[in-house]
Order: sequence, then structure tokens, then C-alpha cells
Amino acid sequence: MIVPDISQNAVAVADHYDELDPIYRRVWGEHVHHGLWTTGRETPGEAVEALVDTVGDRLGLRPGQACVDIGCGYGSTARRLAVTRGVRVTGFTLSTEQARYAAARAAPEVDIQVRDWLTNGLADASADAAWAIESSEHMVDKLRFFAEAHRVLSPGARFVICAWLAETGASGWKVRHLLEPICREGHLPSMGTREEYEEMARQAGFTVTGYEDVSRRVARTWPICAGRFVKALFTDRGTRRLALGARNRKSFLGIPRMILAYRTGAMRYGIFTLTKAGENGR
Repeated sequence: MIVPDISQNAVAVADHYDELDPIYRRVWGEHVHHGLWTTGRETPGEAVEALVDTVGDRLGLRPGQACVDIGCGYGSTARRLAVTRGVRVTGFTLSTEQARYAAARAAPEVDIQVRDWLTNGLADASADAAWAIESSEHMVDKLRFFAEAHRVLSPGARFVICAWLAETGASGWKVRHLLEPICREGHLPSMGTREEYEEMARQAGFTVTGYEDVSRRVARTWPICAGRFVKALFTDRGTRRLALGARNRKSFLGIPRMILAYRTGAMRYGIFTLTKAGENGR
């Protein structure tokens, strides 16, 4: 497990997203996560929605199901799946700014809450499906992240995680100059490998029923974000003022690091499909 030399907590994560909210929306858009390219001809918007739809497919969502979006950001993924799959979604975010933006775009069957997933307050076996798109990285206690998902999900339910992962056996220079700084600058309490995630899932009681490494299909997200960020710096005074004066301004150093981390293989992007055993233990 990669752990930054400066410890991170939920308060720091919330502050990060609240302060940089205008830049995140300008650079990332309403979906604060990678895009997934298949043909290479997709627009960034189409690629982002393709990742959401992939998650929905792997969950096998059915109309009327109660779902949980762990780390829902601006609620865009929750809204898309609620509309396209006919499900009900409860989303959790640490950011009041993200929740405020989501509230202004409220959708039927979508409830966004400002609350830490590790103390989510949901009843046992109350959800039919759950997903976490690039939010597990921000969890201070990853074992509890998995355990809470297992507790909240009903027997037989699926849990899909899209995660930034460290290369298994990453060499020392990759850890020192790429992975550890990415954790520190991005307010990630830790970054695990595929094997560590799968072991934590099993300890929580899940069966790992699927895994795919889609690093090559998502990596172009970062050059696109870099281009948008540089353009915003030159054309928008508000963006420039915030980027240069923000408490969390060092986060932007992570953009070139992410590009290099993908190109060197230091970082991977994995999609896990987990299943909670059914009532008969299967």
C-alpha cells in the first residue's frame, strides 16, 4: 500500500474539493472521473458516459432497485443511471460544494447526502447494488470501506469499484517520484494494488467475480485535462487567481505526474466486480 508522507483525512479531502470546485467543474466537467475510450473516436463527454454505462452493465441494474453511489461527486453518475436504468440512488459526498451543485440539478429518485461513507447510517442489507468510481482512494480506512459496503448490500448484490491502483511491485523511483506524491497532492490517504484490493474485498466477505485493467483506455483523460487547465489559466482570471492562491494549489502538480505514471505503468486503472453471497450462501 502506498501511503503519503503527510497523513490525510476526510476533512482534508472535503476541503480539497470544496476549495477547488470551480476548477474541477471547468477541467473535469460534471463527472469527476476518467473517460473510457473504446474506438478512440469518442468525445471526452462520450467517454465519460461510457465508463458510467460500463459500471451499470456490470452491476446488472434492474428498474426499481435501491442503489448506493459511494463518492458521488456532483451526482451526475447517479442521475444518469437513475434515468437510463430506472433505479433509485442514494449518493454520498464529503463536499458541500458538490452537493450544492447536485441539488440545483435535482432528479427524481436521486438523493445526495453530505456524509462520510465510513459512517453512512444506512440500514443493513438495504441496498441492491453499489458502486464507487474513483472514491475508494480517498477512504482513510479501506477495510472499513469494503466492510460497510458488504453490510449495506443485500444478499446476492453486486458492488463495482473503479479504482486508481499502484503497479504491483512498483520500483523505488516510481514510488518516490510518482505514486507517493500523487497521494500527497491528491489527498489520497493510501493507494493500493489490485492484489491488496481483492484481499480486502475477500476479508469483508465479498467474492471477486470480475476484474479488468483498462489503464490504456482511460489514460488519455489526463492530457485532455491538462489542456483544459492550461487554457483556463491563460483565458480565465478567476481560474488563474484560484489556481495560484489556493491552499490546495499543489494538487495541480499531480496532472503531469498522472500522465507520466500511466505512461510508465506505475499506475493502473482497474474495474472490480464484487458479489455478496446470496441467502443460501452461494
